[in-house]
Amino acid sequence: MIYLDYQATTPVAPEVAAAMRPWIEEKFANPHSPSTWGREAAAAIEVARGRVEQSLGLSGGRFAFTSGATEALNWAIKGTFEDSLRRKLVTISTEHAAVLDTAEWLEKQDIEVVRLQVGKDGLVDLDMAMSQIDDKTALVAAMLVNNEIGVIQPIAQLARAAREAGALMLCDAVQGFGRMAIPDGPDLVAVSAHKIHGPKGVGGLWIRSGTEPAALIHGGGQELGMRSGTLSPALCVGLGEAARLAAERRDADAVHVEKLSQLAVATLGPGWVINGSFDHRYRGNLNVRRENLDAARLISDMRNIAFSLGSACASGSGRPSHVLRAIGLSDRAARSSIRLGFGRYTGEDELVSACRRINEAAHEQAQLPA
Repeated sequence: MIYLDYQATTPVAPEVAAAMRPWIEEKFANPHSPSTWGREAAAAIEVARGRVEQSLGLSGGRFAFTSGATEALNWAIKGTFEDSLRRKLVTISTEHAAVLDTAEWLEKQDIEVVRLQVGKDGLVDLDMAMSQIDDKTALVAAMLVNNEIGVIQPIAQLARAAREAGALMLCDAVQGFGRMAIPDGPDLVAVSAHKIHGPKGVGGLWIRSGTEPAALIHGGGQELGMRSGTLSPALCVGLGEAARLAAERRDADAVHVEKLSQLAVATLGPGWVINGSFDHRYRGNLNVRRENLDAARLISDMRNIAFSLGSACASGSGRPSHVLRAIGLSDRAARSSIRLGFGRYTGEDELVSACRRINEAAHEQAQLPA
Protein backbone atom coordinates (compact mmCIF):
# COMPACT_ATOMS: atom_id res chain seq x y z
CA MET A 1 0.00 0.00 0.00
CA ILE A 2 1.26 3.47 -0.91
CA TYR A 3 -0.30 6.00 1.43
CA LEU A 4 -1.09 9.41 -0.11
CA ASP A 5 -3.87 10.65 2.15
CA TYR A 6 -1.96 12.79 4.66
CA GLN A 7 -4.75 15.38 4.94
CA ALA A 8 -7.12 12.70 6.23
CA THR A 9 -4.62 11.42 8.78
CA THR A 10 -0.90 10.78 9.14
CA PRO A 11 1.09 7.71 10.22
CA VAL A 12 1.88 7.75 13.93
CA ALA A 13 5.55 8.57 14.47
CA PRO A 14 7.51 5.74 16.15
CA GLU A 15 8.72 8.20 18.79
CA VAL A 16 5.10 9.11 19.58
CA ALA A 17 4.05 5.48 19.96
CA ALA A 18 7.00 4.84 22.27
CA ALA A 19 6.22 7.90 24.40
CA MET A 20 2.57 6.86 24.78
CA ARG A 21 3.15 3.20 25.61
CA PRO A 22 3.96 3.53 29.36
CA TRP A 23 0.82 5.63 29.90
CA ILE A 24 -1.31 2.96 28.22
CA GLU A 25 0.23 0.05 30.10
CA GLU A 26 1.63 0.47 33.62
CA LYS A 27 1.04 4.23 34.22
CA PHE A 28 -2.73 4.15 33.95
CA ALA A 29 -3.68 6.43 36.86
CA ASN A 30 -6.31 9.16 36.63
CA PRO A 31 -4.39 12.46 36.24
CA HIS A 32 -7.00 14.24 38.34
CA SER A 33 -6.44 11.94 41.33
CA PRO A 34 -4.36 13.25 44.30
CA SER A 35 -2.46 9.97 44.52
CA THR A 36 1.25 9.79 43.70
CA TRP A 37 0.48 8.03 40.43
CA GLY A 38 -2.21 10.59 39.62
CA ARG A 39 0.18 13.48 40.26
CA GLU A 40 2.78 11.79 38.03
CA ALA A 41 0.22 11.53 35.22
CA ALA A 42 -0.79 15.16 35.73
CA ALA A 43 2.85 16.23 35.52
CA ALA A 44 3.26 14.36 32.23
CA ILE A 45 0.25 16.20 30.83
CA GLU A 46 1.76 19.55 31.83
CA VAL A 47 5.01 18.66 30.06
CA ALA A 48 2.96 17.78 26.97
CA ARG A 49 1.03 21.04 27.23
CA GLY A 50 4.29 22.97 27.32
CA ARG A 51 5.54 21.18 24.22
CA VAL A 52 2.39 22.03 22.28
CA GLU A 53 2.56 25.66 23.37
CA GLN A 54 6.22 25.86 22.39
CA SER A 55 5.49 24.33 18.98
CA LEU A 56 2.64 26.78 18.41
CA GLY A 57 5.04 29.64 19.07
CA LEU A 58 2.32 31.98 20.33
CA SER A 59 2.54 34.09 23.48
CA GLY A 60 0.01 35.38 25.98
CA GLY A 61 -2.23 32.34 26.25
CA ARG A 62 -2.71 28.74 27.33
CA PHE A 63 -3.40 25.50 25.50
CA ALA A 64 -6.36 23.36 26.55
CA PHE A 65 -6.60 19.69 25.54
CA THR A 66 -9.80 18.48 23.87
CA SER A 67 -10.97 15.30 22.12
CA GLY A 68 -9.89 16.78 18.79
CA ALA A 69 -10.19 19.83 16.57
CA THR A 70 -13.92 19.40 15.96
CA GLU A 71 -14.59 19.84 19.67
CA ALA A 72 -12.10 22.69 19.86
CA LEU A 73 -13.77 24.56 16.99
CA ASN A 74 -17.26 24.02 18.40
CA TRP A 75 -16.07 25.22 21.79
CA ALA A 76 -14.41 28.32 20.37
CA ILE A 77 -17.41 29.34 18.27
CA LYS A 78 -20.33 28.47 20.54
CA GLY A 79 -18.50 29.56 23.68
CA THR A 80 -17.59 32.94 22.20
CA PHE A 81 -21.18 33.74 21.24
CA GLU A 82 -22.55 32.57 24.57
CA ASP A 83 -20.58 35.33 26.30
CA SER A 84 -20.81 38.06 23.62
CA LEU A 85 -23.38 40.78 23.09
CA ARG A 86 -22.37 40.89 19.42
CA ARG A 87 -24.38 38.66 17.09
CA LYS A 88 -22.36 38.19 13.91
CA LEU A 89 -19.91 35.53 12.70
CA VAL A 90 -17.71 36.12 9.66
CA THR A 91 -16.18 33.01 8.12
CA ILE A 92 -15.18 31.64 4.70
CA SER A 93 -17.27 29.46 2.40
CA THR A 94 -14.46 26.88 2.09
CA GLU A 95 -14.07 26.17 5.80
CA HIS A 96 -14.19 22.68 7.31
CA ALA A 97 -17.59 21.24 8.16
CA ALA A 98 -16.80 21.65 11.86
CA VAL A 99 -17.01 25.42 11.31
CA LEU A 100 -19.69 25.57 8.62
CA ASP A 101 -22.08 23.20 10.39
CA THR A 102 -21.60 25.09 13.64
CA ALA A 103 -22.33 28.30 11.74
CA GLU A 104 -25.63 26.79 10.57
CA TRP A 105 -26.44 25.95 14.18
CA LEU A 106 -25.71 29.57 15.16
CA GLU A 107 -28.15 30.85 12.56
CA LYS A 108 -30.90 28.92 14.34
CA GLN A 109 -29.97 30.91 17.44
CA ASP A 110 -30.53 34.17 15.49
CA ILE A 111 -26.83 34.80 14.92
CA GLU A 112 -25.96 36.50 11.63
CA VAL A 113 -23.45 34.46 9.61
CA VAL A 114 -21.45 35.89 6.71
CA ARG A 115 -19.70 33.31 4.54
CA LEU A 116 -17.06 35.07 2.49
CA GLN A 117 -16.61 33.77 -1.05
CA VAL A 118 -13.22 32.90 -2.53
CA GLY A 119 -11.69 33.38 -5.95
CA LYS A 120 -10.63 30.70 -8.41
CA ASP A 121 -7.38 30.45 -6.47
CA GLY A 122 -9.29 29.55 -3.31
CA LEU A 123 -8.21 32.70 -1.49
CA VAL A 124 -10.51 35.14 0.24
CA ASP A 125 -10.67 38.73 -0.99
CA LEU A 126 -9.33 40.87 1.86
CA ASP A 127 -11.25 43.98 0.79
CA MET A 128 -14.48 41.99 0.87
CA ALA A 129 -13.56 40.54 4.25
CA MET A 130 -12.80 43.93 5.75
CA SER A 131 -16.09 45.32 4.50
CA GLN A 132 -17.92 42.60 6.45
CA ILE A 133 -15.90 42.63 9.68
CA ASP A 134 -17.58 45.42 11.63
CA ASP A 135 -18.71 46.46 15.09
CA LYS A 136 -21.46 43.80 15.03
CA THR A 137 -18.92 41.02 14.57
CA ALA A 138 -18.07 38.86 17.57
CA LEU A 139 -15.84 36.35 15.81
CA VAL A 140 -13.94 35.85 12.57
CA ALA A 141 -13.19 32.17 11.82
CA ALA A 142 -10.73 31.16 9.11
CA MET A 143 -8.63 28.12 8.23
CA LEU A 144 -4.87 28.55 7.89
CA VAL A 145 -4.42 25.76 5.31
CA ASN A 146 -7.45 24.44 3.48
CA ASN A 147 -7.85 20.72 4.07
CA GLU A 148 -9.06 19.98 0.54
CA ILE A 149 -6.97 22.16 -1.77
CA GLY A 150 -4.11 23.24 0.50
CA VAL A 151 -4.30 27.00 -0.07
CA ILE A 152 -3.03 29.27 2.71
CA GLN A 153 -5.40 32.05 3.78
CA PRO A 154 -4.14 35.50 4.94
CA ILE A 155 -4.67 34.81 8.63
CA ALA A 156 -2.54 37.68 9.96
CA GLN A 157 -4.49 40.25 7.95
CA LEU A 158 -7.84 38.78 8.94
CA ALA A 159 -6.77 38.76 12.59
CA ARG A 160 -5.72 42.42 12.32
CA ALA A 161 -9.09 43.36 10.81
CA ALA A 162 -10.89 41.49 13.59
CA ARG A 163 -8.88 43.24 16.28
CA GLU A 164 -9.52 46.66 14.77
CA ALA A 165 -13.25 45.93 14.81
CA GLY A 166 -13.13 44.72 18.41
CA ALA A 167 -13.86 41.11 17.38
CA LEU A 168 -12.02 37.88 18.18
CA MET A 169 -10.23 35.73 15.62
CA LEU A 170 -10.38 31.92 15.48
CA CYS A 171 -7.83 30.09 13.34
CA ASP A 172 -8.38 26.47 12.35
CA ALA A 173 -4.70 25.54 12.16
CA VAL A 174 -5.22 21.78 11.86
CA GLN A 175 -3.52 21.41 8.47
CA GLY A 176 -0.81 23.99 9.16
CA PHE A 177 0.25 23.26 12.74
CA GLY A 178 3.68 21.65 12.85
CA ARG A 179 4.27 22.37 9.16
CA MET A 180 4.62 26.16 9.18
CA ALA A 181 4.66 29.07 11.59
CA ILE A 182 1.28 30.02 13.02
CA PRO A 183 0.77 33.72 12.23
CA ASP A 184 0.61 35.96 15.27
CA GLY A 185 -2.77 37.58 15.80
CA PRO A 186 -5.46 34.91 16.35
CA ASP A 187 -7.08 34.76 19.78
CA LEU A 188 -8.13 31.12 19.45
CA VAL A 189 -6.25 28.39 17.56
CA ALA A 190 -7.54 24.83 17.03
CA VAL A 191 -5.18 21.91 16.37
CA SER A 192 -5.32 18.12 16.06
CA ALA A 193 -2.75 15.45 16.92
CA HIS A 194 -3.42 12.94 14.16
CA LYS A 195 -2.53 15.42 11.40
CA ILE A 196 1.05 15.71 12.75
CA HIS A 197 1.89 12.01 13.28
CA GLY A 198 0.16 11.83 16.64
CA PRO A 199 -2.77 9.74 17.90
CA LYS A 200 -6.42 10.19 16.99
CA GLY A 201 -8.83 11.36 19.66
CA VAL A 202 -6.89 14.35 20.98
CA GLY A 203 -6.37 17.94 19.93
CA GLY A 204 -6.92 21.24 21.57
CA LEU A 205 -7.58 24.94 21.63
CA TRP A 206 -4.98 27.62 22.28
CA ILE A 207 -6.70 30.51 24.06
CA ARG A 208 -5.32 34.02 24.38
CA SER A 209 -5.71 35.33 27.92
CA GLY A 210 -8.90 37.33 28.26
CA THR A 211 -10.67 35.65 25.34
CA GLU A 212 -11.75 32.44 27.09
CA PRO A 213 -14.93 30.99 25.55
CA ALA A 214 -17.72 29.75 27.81
CA ALA A 215 -17.55 26.06 28.64
CA LEU A 216 -19.03 23.67 26.09
CA ILE A 217 -18.78 20.53 28.25
CA HIS A 218 -19.75 20.65 31.91
CA GLY A 219 -19.04 18.26 34.74
CA GLY A 220 -15.92 19.05 36.75
CA GLY A 221 -13.84 21.54 34.80
CA GLN A 222 -10.79 19.29 34.90
CA GLU A 223 -9.01 21.02 32.03
CA LEU A 224 -7.97 24.52 33.13
CA GLY A 225 -11.37 24.93 34.79
CA MET A 226 -12.96 25.32 31.35
CA ARG A 227 -13.36 21.86 29.86
CA SER A 228 -14.76 18.90 31.79
CA GLY A 229 -13.82 15.26 31.47
CA THR A 230 -10.95 12.99 32.49
CA LEU A 231 -7.92 13.59 30.32
CA SER A 232 -6.02 10.66 28.82
CA PRO A 233 -2.34 10.98 29.77
CA ALA A 234 -1.41 8.69 26.87
CA LEU A 235 -3.18 10.85 24.28
CA CYS A 236 -1.91 14.12 25.73
CA VAL A 237 1.65 12.79 25.87
CA GLY A 238 1.25 11.61 22.27
CA LEU A 239 0.21 15.08 21.10
CA GLY A 240 3.03 16.65 23.08
CA GLU A 241 5.65 14.37 21.54
CA ALA A 242 4.20 14.82 18.05
CA ALA A 243 4.36 18.60 18.52
CA ARG A 244 7.95 18.42 19.75
CA LEU A 245 8.98 16.32 16.75
CA ALA A 246 7.13 18.61 14.35
CA ALA A 247 8.96 21.65 15.67
CA GLU A 248 12.31 19.84 15.57
CA ARG A 249 11.81 18.53 12.03
CA ARG A 250 9.80 21.34 10.49
CA ASP A 251 12.53 22.65 8.19
CA ALA A 252 13.63 19.16 7.09
CA ASP A 253 10.01 18.10 6.55
CA ALA A 254 9.37 21.22 4.45
CA VAL A 255 12.35 20.51 2.19
CA HIS A 256 11.24 16.89 1.77
CA VAL A 257 7.65 17.86 0.98
CA GLU A 258 8.74 20.50 -1.54
CA LYS A 259 10.76 17.88 -3.42
CA LEU A 260 7.88 15.41 -3.31
CA SER A 261 5.52 18.04 -4.72
CA GLN A 262 7.85 18.74 -7.63
CA LEU A 263 8.19 15.01 -8.34
CA ALA A 264 4.42 14.48 -8.23
CA VAL A 265 3.68 17.34 -10.63
CA ALA A 266 6.43 16.24 -13.03
CA THR A 267 5.34 12.58 -12.97
CA LEU A 268 1.66 13.31 -13.53
CA GLY A 269 2.66 15.45 -16.46
CA PRO A 270 0.40 17.43 -18.81
CA GLY A 271 -3.35 16.96 -18.75
CA TRP A 272 -3.67 17.58 -15.02
CA VAL A 273 -4.74 20.95 -13.60
CA ILE A 274 -3.99 22.03 -10.03
CA ASN A 275 -7.03 23.21 -8.09
CA GLY A 276 -6.40 26.42 -6.16
CA SER A 277 -3.38 28.67 -5.94
CA PHE A 278 -0.06 27.00 -6.63
CA ASP A 279 1.99 29.79 -5.04
CA HIS A 280 0.01 30.21 -1.81
CA ARG A 281 -0.36 26.63 -0.69
CA TYR A 282 1.07 23.91 1.53
CA ARG A 283 3.07 21.70 -0.85
CA GLY A 284 2.06 18.43 0.78
CA ASN A 285 -1.49 18.86 -0.51
CA LEU A 286 -1.86 18.40 -4.26
CA ASN A 287 -5.46 18.63 -5.44
CA VAL A 288 -5.62 18.05 -9.19
CA ARG A 289 -8.20 17.36 -11.86
CA ARG A 290 -8.21 15.85 -15.34
CA GLU A 291 -10.91 16.48 -17.91
CA ASN A 292 -13.66 13.82 -17.97
CA LEU A 293 -11.96 11.74 -15.28
CA ASP A 294 -14.22 9.63 -13.08
CA ALA A 295 -12.28 10.17 -9.85
CA ALA A 296 -14.39 7.78 -7.78
CA ARG A 297 -13.75 5.00 -10.30
CA LEU A 298 -10.05 5.85 -10.33
CA ILE A 299 -9.86 5.41 -6.55
CA SER A 300 -11.67 2.07 -6.86
CA ASP A 301 -9.22 0.91 -9.52
CA MET A 302 -6.16 1.97 -7.50
CA ARG A 303 -6.76 -0.37 -4.56
CA ASN A 304 -3.14 -0.37 -3.44
CA ILE A 305 -2.83 3.43 -3.39
CA ALA A 306 -4.59 5.43 -0.70
CA PHE A 307 -5.73 8.88 -1.84
CA SER A 308 -9.03 10.72 -1.77
CA LEU A 309 -11.59 12.91 -3.49
CA GLY A 310 -11.40 15.56 -0.80
CA SER A 311 -12.35 15.87 2.85
CA ALA A 312 -12.53 12.52 4.65
CA CYS A 313 -15.36 13.98 6.74
CA ALA A 314 -17.61 14.39 3.68
CA SER A 315 -16.32 11.66 1.37
CA GLY A 316 -19.40 9.46 1.82
CA SER A 317 -21.99 12.17 1.16
CA GLY A 318 -22.03 11.72 -2.62
CA ARG A 319 -22.11 15.49 -3.05
CA PRO A 320 -19.43 17.39 -4.99
CA SER A 321 -16.91 19.11 -2.75
CA HIS A 322 -18.18 22.46 -1.47
CA VAL A 323 -14.60 23.73 -1.68
CA LEU A 324 -14.22 22.86 -5.35
CA ARG A 325 -17.63 24.35 -6.10
CA ALA A 326 -16.59 27.51 -4.25
CA ILE A 327 -13.58 28.02 -6.56
CA GLY A 328 -15.89 27.85 -9.56
CA LEU A 329 -15.69 24.22 -10.66
CA SER A 330 -18.75 22.53 -12.12
CA ASP A 331 -20.06 19.34 -10.52
CA ARG A 332 -18.43 17.41 -13.37
CA ALA A 333 -15.03 19.07 -12.85
CA ALA A 334 -15.27 18.58 -9.09
CA ARG A 335 -15.93 14.87 -9.62
CA SER A 336 -12.88 14.75 -11.88
CA SER A 337 -10.59 15.90 -9.04
CA ILE A 338 -8.40 13.92 -6.66
CA ARG A 339 -6.36 14.90 -3.61
CA LEU A 340 -2.86 13.52 -3.10
CA GLY A 341 -1.38 14.10 0.35
CA PHE A 342 2.19 13.27 1.32
CA GLY A 343 4.73 14.12 3.99
CA ARG A 344 7.45 12.98 6.36
CA TYR A 345 7.27 9.24 5.75
CA THR A 346 6.48 9.30 2.02
CA GLY A 347 9.34 7.93 -0.09
CA GLU A 348 10.28 9.55 -3.38
CA ASP A 349 10.23 6.27 -5.29
CA GLU A 350 6.83 5.23 -3.99
CA LEU A 351 5.33 8.63 -4.79
CA VAL A 352 6.67 8.51 -8.36
CA SER A 353 5.38 4.96 -8.76
CA ALA A 354 1.93 5.93 -7.46
CA CYS A 355 1.65 9.02 -9.66
CA ARG A 356 2.76 7.06 -12.70
CA ARG A 357 0.11 4.39 -12.04
CA ILE A 358 -2.59 7.02 -11.41
CA ASN A 359 -1.71 8.76 -14.66
CA GLU A 360 -1.75 5.51 -16.61
CA ALA A 361 -5.11 4.50 -15.14
CA ALA A 362 -6.57 7.92 -15.96
CA HIS A 363 -5.29 7.62 -19.54
CA GLU A 364 -6.80 4.13 -19.88
CA GLN A 365 -10.09 5.42 -18.52
CA ALA A 366 -10.11 8.13 -21.19
CA GLN A 367 -9.82 5.46 -23.93
CA LEU A 368 -12.96 3.63 -22.81
CA PRO A 369 -16.13 4.16 -24.87
CA ALA A 370 -18.48 6.77 -23.47
